[in-house]
Amino acid sequence: MVRPNRPVFVLFGSSIVQFSYGLQGWGATLADHYARKADILLRGYAGWNSRMALQVVNKIFPKDAEFQPSLVILYFGGNDSIDPEVPDSTHVPLDEYVENMRKIALHIKSLSEKTRLILLSTPAVNEDQIAKCYGDNVGRTNEKSRIYSEACKQLGQELGDTVIDLWSALQERPDWLTTCFWDGMHLTKEGSEIVANKIKKALTEAEWEPSLYWTEMSDEFSDIII
Repeated sequence: MVRPNRPVFVLFGSSIVQFSYGLQGWGATLADHYARKADILLRGYAGWNSRMALQVVNKIFPKDAEFQPSLVILYFGGNDSIDPEVPDSTHVPLDEYVENMRKIALHIKSLSEKTRLILLSTPAVNEDQIAKCYGDNVGRTNEKSRIYSEACKQLGQELGDTVIDLWSALQERPDWLTTCFWDGMHLTKEGSEIVANKIKKALTEAEWEPSLYWTEMSDEFSDIII
């Protein structure tokens, strides 16, 4: 096994995370920026909600691990916000979603004094595009996404953690409805660019010691000269 000599960043979430390396996604962008500086580990599980994530958080982030992550970027919410009446719904009631995310966040922050956390809130969706791709809106509405996004933002404020408001961020682009999604809910290259830029901004503004912004981190083996 390759020993992690460099900081480790973990991306933990549902399909927005799992697919973040495809289509020039935001996870791939981070991996590119942090080449020789940090290892970006993908822990994405399409279709999952916060209830599922809470069941495995101790396995993904064991407290007795020899090495702990320097940064975790955490996202759940889109599947939680689905209408409970649709077949095979992954809906989680809002109050339970908040408590699940609270427990996950507190567990991650307890891993070490220098483990940092960024929360991604539930992104906006294009209901018409979802219906065209899947035959109906599969229980997703932009208003429900907003409600779960607001709940995540409030939780982040309570815990003192950085939260990136994806619901608002995607809609800052005037043509977001036609450019940000390939199926109304999963991100295109353009949608991922917005996410990556917001993460970059959060990392530059964070007053963390040591800094986790890539321009302020040294390259691994930079002292070796041929």
